[in-house]
Formats: sequence, structure tokens, C-alpha cells
Amino acid sequence: MTLYRSFSAVQTDLQSGIVTCRQLVEHYLDRIAGHQHLNAFTDVYTDESRQQADAIDQKISQGTAGRLAGMVIGIKDVLSYANHPLRAGSKILDGFTAQFTATAIQRLIDADAIIIGRQNCDEFAMGSANENSAFGPVRNAVDTSRVPGGSSGGSAVAVQAGLCLASIGSDTGGSVRQPAAFCGVVGLKPTYGRISRWGLVAYASSFDCIGPIANTTHDAALLLEVMAGHDEFDSTVSSQPIAEYSQATLPDNKKLRIAYLRDGVESTGVDTSIRQATQRSIDALRNAGHTVEPVELSLVNSLLPVYYILTTAEASSNLSRFDGVRYGYRDKSAPELLALYKQTRTTGFGAEVRRRILLGTFALSASYYDAYYTKAQQVRRLIREETERLFAQYDFLLSPTTPTTAFAIGEKNDRTARADPLQQFLADIFTVQANVVGYPALSIPNGTDENGLPIGLQLMAPPFREGELVALGERIMNY
Repeated sequence: MTLYRSFSAVQTDLQSGIVTCRQLVEHYLDRIAGHQHLNAFTDVYTDESRQQADAIDQKISQGTAGRLAGMVIGIKDVLSYANHPLRAGSKILDGFTAQFTATAIQRLIDADAIIIGRQNCDEFAMGSANENSAFGPVRNAVDTSRVPGGSSGGSAVAVQAGLCLASIGSDTGGSVRQPAAFCGVVGLKPTYGRISRWGLVAYASSFDCIGPIANTTHDAALLLEVMAGHDEFDSTVSSQPIAEYSQATLPDNKKLRIAYLRDGVESTGVDTSIRQATQRSIDALRNAGHTVEPVELSLVNSLLPVYYILTTAEASSNLSRFDGVRYGYRDKSAPELLALYKQTRTTGFGAEVRRRILLGTFALSASYYDAYYTKAQQVRRLIREETERLFAQYDFLLSPTTPTTAFAIGEKNDRTARADPLQQFLADIFTVQANVVGYPALSIPNGTDENGLPIGLQLMAPPFREGELVALGERIMNY
């Protein structure tokens, strides 16, 4: 069977009778079985996906199918799907079954998307390599000795390897865009509040976003269209009208003003191959008549400190509910209640999650609250104000998605003897700004390095300008 790389191709063959939803599902199930070494899925819904496919085939024959009929997707293991296991890549949720379905996932189901399984991720979405999962590391399909990026690594690899047509991940500091870049696919982080977070296991609530990973900008935009919009269960979701993102275009005669981060093409901390690929994209935009100018962010060195202080503080609060009392893993050897809490959380959480909980608790402690948490909130506001000033002059901000291509498994993980955990945090240096300020950002494929490893290009736009963002991304991919 054809290895489909776009939903439009699937729709064409479904309408002409060349393929059925059931055949599509069987095809993906076979590919998942043949690529188990990638460790992309934690659960595969074999029988259920077949039943969904049969029901949708019937709808297609009756002319009543939804707009996503025939789209086979996977969901990251932080998204609630009623009556299915939900573990967030962690031992602490062992045996837990979701009691309801996330709003974003329900909207996809209502549009007749077929959910084929649950995808591996860094524990509680904390990581940039997908090495922190209780289910073991995910492997990059281009080179299985390399990481896929994180935390939505399983979701990106599943699209990269053709195990599903698209995936739904989450992005707190780059967790959709960074693995998309490492795997050579498209990753979209929408404006904060564009998609309801109801049913998303919280890492850092003021940063978390649900976002699609796909092969094309059109498919990512279409998924955003379906998932976006007001939700009575989420007070932070926007009620702004939903645009037709998948149909958005940029007028051919419109000349854009695009800023690019000078460090992205000049800093020696960025791989030479990535700097060269980014420069080629800049040159292509200039040759098309657009104004493309370098900019520097005065607070660039504060991005990661602000991000990690605030996200660990929020994680410390959000993850306090996982104590082994009501659900999930429990250390049964504990002799009394206090020991139960300590032993369960010590053995149930992985090393990276424990580290971030401790850092967040420290930042929130009475003696250091003003020195760290309050100061970080103040600097976050300054970063937002600087970003607003930048977008008062420019339509888009361009940069590499990551400073390196996919690194070797274990290379930057602190469990190895020579690794420095801070090096892995630097993988998010270009992506965290969009989460700190709540703006939409898109990662698109931008060639490969000398080893054939994918390179990503990131575009950022003002809030609720996702349509223009994906339109520019599509244009750059066609240069």
C-alpha cells in the first residue's frame, strides 16, 4: 500500500475507492508491528481502531463522514482518553485508567479521526530527548542510535516512520517543535489558549499547549482547526473565532517584514550545518522580495532561567497530587502514611521529574520565593514586552528550531558518566520564547546535515496568527 504523507492524498483515494479506512488501519498496524524497535507506542488500539475504521467506512458510503474521516492519528501519553490507560510516561500512574476524554481528542473523534494508539514521551513531558520515559527511550527512525527529541518524541517518530498520518503532542517549552525538527516533520505550537487544555496532564499550566505533528503544514493546520475553540471546562481557553487555518494564504504581492535571530546564523554554539541551512532560507525569502533583517533579544540569556524557574515551580504544585493514595503506583512496603508519601514519590517518579519538583519547591519556598519565583515572573513580563515591540516592526520571527541535529542516545543524559544535564536544556534555547510569551510557533523541515539528520526551521508570529504562520511555512518549504 502507498505510504501516505498527506491527508489530501488519503481523501482522494478514499473517494475513488482505491483504499478503505479499514485497509489504512491494517497498513498502519502492520508498520507499527514492524517498527517496534523505535519504541514509539506504549499502547496500540488494534481492535478498537479496526472497529472505528469499519464504522467510518460505513459513514463514507452514506455520505455522512466527518472532515477527518480516514485520518489515522496517535496521541501522546499525556492526553486523557476515557477508559484507556493514561500514564504520562511514568511509573507513578501505573494501572491508572482515564475517566474522561480530553476536549481536543473528543473533537478529533467527533470529526471521525481514527486513534490508533498512545505514544511514548518523556515522563510528565519533562525532557528534550525522550530518554526520561518509564517505558524506555524512543529511537529516531533516521538513525536509531539517536534521540528523536522530546518530550513528544514518540509522536514525532510515529509520523516520521509512517506509523500514523499525524500525532497530537503537547508543547511546554518546545516539546512539539523540537522533536519535529529532529525527525524532519512539521510541528505546530498554537497561541496559548487556542486549544483547550482540559484533559491534558499538567506540567506547567501557564506554558502547556496541545499541538499537532504532521507531514505537511496543511494537515497541522487542519488538526488545529478541529481542536481549537471555546471550552466550558477550561477557563484559560480563548473564545476568539476559529479561522480556516488550513485554507490560509499569503497574497503573492504582499512583501513581508521578517526578523531573524542573529545568533541563529552567527553563533558558534549552533551547528555549522544548521546555520548554513537557516541562511539559505533567509536568502530565499530575500530573493522573493521580502525584507529579512537580523535582530537581537536583549533578554535572550534570561529565557532559559525564567522558563525553568517558572515551569519547575508550577510542576511542583501540579505533581503534588500524585501520592499513591487514591490511584496509580503505591509503595506497599511503607509502614505509615508519611513513609507512604515519601517512598511512593521517590520510587514512582524518575530522576528528571524528581529534580524538577525539588527545584520548583525550592523556588517556591518562603526564603527564596521573592528571589526566584517573583523575579522570574517580572522578567517574563519584560520578555513579553520586548517581544511585543519586535512584532510591532515585523510580521514574523525566524530562527533555527534547535542548535544541533539529533544527538546520540545517552550523550546528554545525566545518567551517563560524562554527561552534563544542562547541555540537554540548551536544546530548547530557540523554542522556549514562544511558550514564555504565549505566541504561536511552527517548525518545518529545512534540509539535512552531512550525516543525513533532519534540520528544522522555526517561525513565530503574533497571537492568533496561525493561518499566516502555516501559509509562510508552506511557502518556504516550496522554495
